[in-house]
Amino acid sequence: MAGQAGADDRGSLLAVIGDEDTVTGFLLAGVGNVDLRRKSNFLVVTEKTSVKAIEEAFKEFTNREDIAIVMINQYIANMIRHLLKNYLKPIPAVLEVPSKDNPYDPNQDSILTRVQHMLGAQ
Repeated sequence: MAGQAGADDRGSLLAVIGDEDTVTGFLLAGVGNVDLRRKSNFLVVTEKTSVKAIEEAFKEFTNREDIAIVMINQYIANMIRHLLKNYLKPIPAVLEVPSKDNPYDPNQDSILTRVQHMLGAQ
């Protein structure tokens, strides 16, 4: 894996932007990280979280070299869809996941839409 963008001897992180249940599940699985600068790799989104805070977290996570994947609840991704449509970098990959209260809609998934477009699928 040496030589890959964003990879180093410690490996790469997975970042999570999601509701409390989603983030808690990933933290319990050992995904959470807080570095020496007190920067974490997760954002818990509540009804009090502003769209600006979500946008800032997305921009931060997608510009960090130690993050390989950004997982985001699809209903939260819809709040910042304009950023997702303009995000074209392969690493970190952005994956939209369902939440407990909001089912997955493949028609809104930016990666699936791009793949279908590239393959000429309807």
